[in-house]
Amino acid sequence: MVFGPASPLGVSLFEETPPLELIPGRSEEEVETVIRAVYRQILGNAYVMESERASIPESQFKRGELSVREFVRALAKSELYRTRFFETCPRYRFIELNFKHFLGRTPDGLEEMRAHSTILDTQGFEAEIDSYLDSDEYQNAYGEFFVPYYRGYKTQPGRNMVGFTHMFAMLRGASSSDLKGSISGKEPVLNKYVIQETPLAVIPPSSGVAGEGWSFQDTPVGSRTRHGVGASDEGKVYRIEVTGYRSPGKVNRVSKFRRSNKVYLVPFNKLSQEYQRIHKQGGVISSITAV
Repeated sequence: MVFGPASPLGVSLFEETPPLELIPGRSEEEVETVIRAVYRQILGNAYVMESERASIPESQFKRGELSVREFVRALAKSELYRTRFFETCPRYRFIELNFKHFLGRTPDGLEEMRAHSTILDTQGFEAEIDSYLDSDEYQNAYGEFFVPYYRGYKTQPGRNMVGFTHMFAMLRGASSSDLKGSISGKEPVLNKYVIQETPLAVIPPSSGVAGEGWSFQDTPVGSRTRHGVGASDEGKVYRIEVTGYRSPGKVNRVSKFRRSNKVYLVPFNKLSQEYQRIHKQGGVISSITAV
């Protein structure tokens, strides 16, 4: 069992699966495992028929002619990816899925969305794909030989709490598929929330066993407001529920949240600050919901 911020939120499988790297001299079976992992990540866990597979890039990859990154590029530029996520999805749905598939996170605000929209307008589909795979971020996170994986649900230095909540709106559990999308269909999941940098409610899985196909309830699109002491400029208040855990490998480091769940009502403008404080003290956020 993994202890940490992701455990109670239905992404234990992602936590417990180590990053997959193609090492020279690996067996044919291990190479096939890497190929399956690339399909699963880049196509958002969607089912692929034998006739839809990228047979030529697969053969090149098996012969050692392509690195993992170049195999990812070939699959991302394939007719399969184009028809599933570019031609049949609105622009901002396509962009938010690209961030998820290639960088393992969600877009970080209006400027990132605008920049990629401009690339699509001025340079086209293939340039948009290259913009992720040729970025410093991709190289630093995955390099040439690691299969991309989801990173956005983890606490990361330099990233705010908004992106953390957005990832849970995009990452619907280990058994979900990006081809089918959420109950909103193929419409953008984030869009205005990214543009306005508005956090979303983080809701625990609705059913299932941890790590075995947990799924998430869809987050509410609005919230009740409070006008008075403690309300933010936007008038929104959020309920944070916190559990406690002992950090693995750290002697005598015990969370201050150790007896039972604690609940905090936090105004919008204090949300990011409270999020950081809780994690520094060893707490695990089990849910963030608008009240």
